[in-house]
Amino acid sequence: MSEKNTIKDLRNAIDEIDDRILELLNQRASMVISIGRLKQGEAKDFYVPSREREIYERLTTGNHGPFPNEALKSVFREIISASLALEAPMKVAFFGPKATFTHIAAMHQFGLSAELIPSKSIPAVFEEVEKGRAQYGVVPVENSTEGMVSHTLDMFMESDLKIIAEIMLEIHHYLLSRTGRPEDIKKIYSHPQPIAQCREWIEDNFPNVPVVDVASTAVAAQIASEDYTAAAIASELASSLYDLKVVRERIEDQVNNFTRFLVIGKKGAEKSNDDKTSLMFSVKDEPGILYRMLEPFAKRGISLSKIESRPLKKKAWEYIFFLDLDGHVLDPAVSEAIRELRDCCQFVKVLGSYPRTA
Repeated sequence: MSEKNTIKDLRNAIDEIDDRILELLNQRASMVISIGRLKQGEAKDFYVPSREREIYERLTTGNHGPFPNEALKSVFREIISASLALEAPMKVAFFGPKATFTHIAAMHQFGLSAELIPSKSIPAVFEEVEKGRAQYGVVPVENSTEGMVSHTLDMFMESDLKIIAEIMLEIHHYLLSRTGRPEDIKKIYSHPQPIAQCREWIEDNFPNVPVVDVASTAVAAQIASEDYTAAAIASELASSLYDLKVVRERIEDQVNNFTRFLVIGKKGAEKSNDDKTSLMFSVKDEPGILYRMLEPFAKRGISLSKIESRPLKKKAWEYIFFLDLDGHVLDPAVSEAIRELRDCCQFVKVLGSYPRTA
């Protein structure tokens, strides 16, 4: 058999496989529609993060290649996204214009079939969900280099929305301009967070170029698209949306640069086999209080993955604490620890229990 005939035969075989995949996708879609009707009758949530996690874990564990696991997750993310759209229209608010990292995180979590709604501020994202104009919201909460996002933490003090999922996104910053030539750059624009994450690189490569803070990386990209002497520090996606060229790629100072995002909604998430719970609380000012607030978790063997303090805006020298711990609020040990914590606190608020990022 000649090489030409072999390629033709293989392509015909691929076509047959594609036809089978198409048939199976439509069978799956029919079952999803049936599940959607049952959920509607039982008033159950259409979006269940724990179920999505189970699907990804089962498929990646059973995948023996050569199709890579990350590509497999991307394919099924879009299958799940399209399926959710068949069950019910999915509206998701996110912080920032298109091409920001929160936009990318929302696409990563909900796929391209969801209707993603840009919001001008973090409070605006909360408002969209609280007023029912979006079922869910996506907001940044911390960066591995620059720490916590204070606006998000502050909003949880005022809002009754729950955390239902988290997204961990590896952040890569790109220097973009209209010409792509470094010598044309007279000003660099970006949001303060990316600027801080690229400060050393900027000082080494553009020491005499002014760096200007703007509201978002998307705003920076828009400025660069209109000014041939301007450059933006933004995402790779921004280069295509704003017709910019890449001057330098991956200019972040730290190699492992991750941002954690939270998905917020009106109802808590179902229990999975690997959950995280987030709390906020204010303690009474008395000797040994730090020991007493950690003791309920320590004596039950509950691991704490993060503790963060912020000053109360209305009271000088008093603080509110944000805590992430392993486990679900329905776990007996976790619920007992939280109940004991209340004895030494002015208030305790459970922000949500949700599946840990795989």
